[in-house]
Amino acid sequence: MSSGGGITEHKVTLNDIEVHYTRAGDGPPVVLVHGLAQDGRSWEPVQRGLTKVTTYAYDLRGHGRTTVGDAQGTLAQLRDDFLAFLEQVTGPAVGVGFSLGGTVVLSAAAARPDLVRHAVVMGTSSVVGRAAAGFYAERIELFRGGDKAAQAAALRSDTAAALHNTAVDVDAVTRERVEAVGDGAGYINAATAMASLSGNPLTPELEAITPQTPVTVIGAEHDTFCPRKAADIILGAIEHAEYREVAEAGHLMLIDQPERTVDVLRQCVEK
Repeated sequence: MSSGGGITEHKVTLNDIEVHYTRAGDGPPVVLVHGLAQDGRSWEPVQRGLTKVTTYAYDLRGHGRTTVGDAQGTLAQLRDDFLAFLEQVTGPAVGVGFSLGGTVVLSAAAARPDLVRHAVVMGTSSVVGRAAAGFYAERIELFRGGDKAAQAAALRSDTAAALHNTAVDVDAVTRERVEAVGDGAGYINAATAMASLSGNPLTPELEAITPQTPVTVIGAEHDTFCPRKAADIILGAIEHAEYREVAEAGHLMLIDQPERTVDVLRQCVEK
């Protein structure tokens, strides 16, 4: 099934879930992993902008049109979903992840270097501080309740705080995020996984990523959710990693500055 403009829609059963994904382009495989409260649609500018590679954007467990299955609230489970996608759909591939998705990609690169050819992570943290852990705890409690209006208001507040470009339509972005969250089960699952990085950081595992697996860390100039300090922690753990930055962008860099972000990604994956 096609969603227009050369992007086609597909489904595959992986582990205990039915995964929805889109495919576009032609060339070596690049798998795109979205952030919390998003789905594969967030990668549309990338799928339309990168033409020398084949891009695959899948909806994470419980997000978008992917079922939630037996959600365990762990990064390991989300990592294993990603690895199953590589094993069954694409074969060894470049992994590109944003925020939560970047953490998933880094975990996979540490565990299965045979499957992750290059890890490109955007706005990503390998450890969660006290303030962020508190944020996740508040959001988990909110989404366990039934107040949809309060949930939508929280997503709008989070969206506005993650943007730098004042021309962005915050309400339109929020509507897409509300749709991606659905009944909230996938949001709770992923937020629980990220909160666990407070007491159990991913950082020590990153030392297992050898120079045979290139790593590119992409930051945004005005990112307050994952500031340069978060990138520096990853860069310190992976000596061969390189850093790139998207100017005039907040955390949601692909929404704030889509052309600049796609251009940075093009330099990373279309070599």
